[in-house]
Amino acid sequence: MKILLTGGAGYIGSHTAIELINAGYDVIIGDNFSNSKRDVIGRLEEIIKKEIQVYEIDFTNYEEVDKLFSKEEIDAVIHLAGLKAVGESCSIPLEYYRNNIESTINVLNAMKKYKVNNFVFSSSATVYGVPKAVPLKEDMPTSCTNPYGWTKYMNEQILMDVSNANPNLSIVILRYFNPIGAHESGLIGEDPNGIPNNLMPYITQVATGKLPVLSIFGNDYPTKDGTGVRDYIHVVDLAKGHVRAIEYSFKNRGIDIFNLGTGKGYSVLDIVNAFEEANNVKVPYVIADRRAGDIAECYADSSKAEKVLGWHAENDLRKMCKDAWNWQQHCIKLN
Repeated sequence: MKILLTGGAGYIGSHTAIELINAGYDVIIGDNFSNSKRDVIGRLEEIIKKEIQVYEIDFTNYEEVDKLFSKEEIDAVIHLAGLKAVGESCSIPLEYYRNNIESTINVLNAMKKYKVNNFVFSSSATVYGVPKAVPLKEDMPTSCTNPYGWTKYMNEQILMDVSNANPNLSIVILRYFNPIGAHESGLIGEDPNGIPNNLMPYITQVATGKLPVLSIFGNDYPTKDGTGVRDYIHVVDLAKGHVRAIEYSFKNRGIDIFNLGTGKGYSVLDIVNAFEEANNVKVPYVIADRRAGDIAECYADSSKAEKVLGWHAENDLRKMCKDAWNWQQHCIKLN
């Protein structure tokens, strides 16, 4: 089976590529390298000991998408390509709406033309908006607090409508919580361009001295220590969830939605303290104003994924912190 992995050179995509290949799938990576680095492909190939087919492609350009589908006999698509920073989406919302929605429509049109019926979509816990209760379940109401979340919400609606119109389609929507950590080899991990938008790469860069101090955005939320609470999941566990989703898509028709998280909520200060303890390093921090679009608390009920997909998160917080630090130390040498 040949799987097209859009955004496959990115943080989640690169780890997913490894798990798909380990499971016996052929992987084609499509990426425009806007928020990833070309040399990740070489490091992926070093891990799996084989070459990977890669296309440099802008998925908002339908002609490029059509050309890729015409060249390759694709059996399924895992669609991860997209802009992903909550704060940035509030500053440049039009770019987020154009990029994230247009790329999905282009891929779906190409799938229709070339009769590809299996699709796994990278969604987000942000579609739950400001939750009235936690943990979050797939049947809870959805809403959003930022443009990034709305692009995921709108894409989910598009997929539901497309599924209703075509009974041959098999669509799996995966609502991610907060991936951290890295591959245990230390060869791939989260390596954002510029100042990190996510917590863990910011922590690791402060720990190395690359950045002077961690800014914690708000300590007045209604949580145990006033800092935001999230469900942090090891990126390898998340990647394995995509393998189970693809397997499910080949056995079922219609559309289904699954949370991928650990079911545990950790505050920002929990993460800082766990990182310091796991790696014996200090992470200086300051308290800053709340960030636009953020919420107080968000963690998953992933029992549906365990029951239906046979998937659950295996790695604990200490492992996440140690693998993230191992990657950051390798990253210094690579850069």
